[in-house]
Amino acid sequence: MSSATTHIKTEKQLVPISRFKEFEDVWKTVTLFDVSENVSYGMNAAAIAFDGIHKYLRITDIDEESGTFKPRPLTSPEGEISDKFKLKKNDIVFARTGASVGKPYLYNEKDGDLYYAGFLIKFSIINGDSYFIYCLTKKEAYNKWVHVYSMRSGQPGLNAEEYKALRLTLPSLPEQQKIASFLSAVDEKIQQLTKKKALLEDYKKGVMQQLFSGQLRFKDEKGNPYPDWEEKRLGEIVEIMTDYVAAGSFESLRNNVTVYDELNHALYVRLTDLRHGLKHKSLKYVDKSSFEFLSKSNLYGGELLLANIGANVGDVYLMPFNIGYATIAPNMIVIRENINQFHSTYLFYHLNSHGGKKEINKAISGSGQPKLSKTDFKKVKLKLPSLGEQQKIATYLSSIDTKIEAVNNQITQTQTFKKGLLQQMFV
Repeated sequence: MSSATTHIKTEKQLVPISRFKEFEDVWKTVTLFDVSENVSYGMNAAAIAFDGIHKYLRITDIDEESGTFKPRPLTSPEGEISDKFKLKKNDIVFARTGASVGKPYLYNEKDGDLYYAGFLIKFSIINGDSYFIYCLTKKEAYNKWVHVYSMRSGQPGLNAEEYKALRLTLPSLPEQQKIASFLSAVDEKIQQLTKKKALLEDYKKGVMQQLFSGQLRFKDEKGNPYPDWEEKRLGEIVEIMTDYVAAGSFESLRNNVTVYDELNHALYVRLTDLRHGLKHKSLKYVDKSSFEFLSKSNLYGGELLLANIGANVGDVYLMPFNIGYATIAPNMIVIRENINQFHSTYLFYHLNSHGGKKEINKAISGSGQPKLSKTDFKKVKLKLPSLGEQQKIATYLSSIDTKIEAVNNQITQTQTFKKGLLQQMFV
């Protein structure tokens, strides 16, 4: 590929930053209607249990991240089914209402006999490469168009006439096809990595089930069985702390501190941060000088945090070992390691296993606002192996998580690469 220095956007000339060297034609602006036929709304039928043949495509069955057909669960349309609602090769459907308005799906023949529902609008692409046109819906310009046009009436929505008027800038069909083939290969890589991640996650789930039910056991360094597991209450083996620093205690909460240093700042850990792996951009930092009891509330790497009230009650998180100075927000219990009783990483996995969650759920009380008190949490019973076996289980499960994280990073990098291509190879 050779590249031009910049986009040139005038009425006479439209070219991308980067393109395959054999193409020099200027791109042209058309409407979605210009390249389509058979524009129609989907069928108004309720979803019923899958009949083994007819698959039903609803807005919720289009995966937000990948744009692929991921039914939750797989269903069929109720009543008489007409083939006029059956998707064919080169068909693209768009969500026409609700929070997901604008969400597209390009029919994949591997998805089988697929019938689209009433909140979707179908366009059959005839004068262009359907995958290339689908890729245009992944650009920021399309998202902005959806936002502007769907909100004009207050209730988010776009009708067929509005979609028909969607402006597209296209090269010649051969160039569309070459770009589409190139991007399809990138998508295939993302799908392969996603499948690999899912297989690893399923494997981990199965291994955890065997480990914490006692079906799968480790042996010590001499090849001898470890001692039998002993049932203990959590209150016997853990140190529990609920002291926290409420947001109102600070003169200021600092968003997006550009240079974090342990000398002056501490991370203010909230449940929302933990659910995103302490990686998202809305992390908050506090000025150490703005409160007196930081040392009492300070977190340490390897500690467990338990959500003890609200919608996420019972969720357990493991603090990273490289966390630095941090303190907790309300609605969490800190579970500190007693090195003579349990291994924190092991306990993290055990409490997140099917059996561990089941025991925690028994201790949760309250109907309107579920909660888990320190007293009730201490009563939770678990069968625990010896420290040596705990260490082996923790190491084994951590190694699987390391593999999952490595694949996840590959997915992220490939997705970023694709976004760059969309920016440079399209006008």
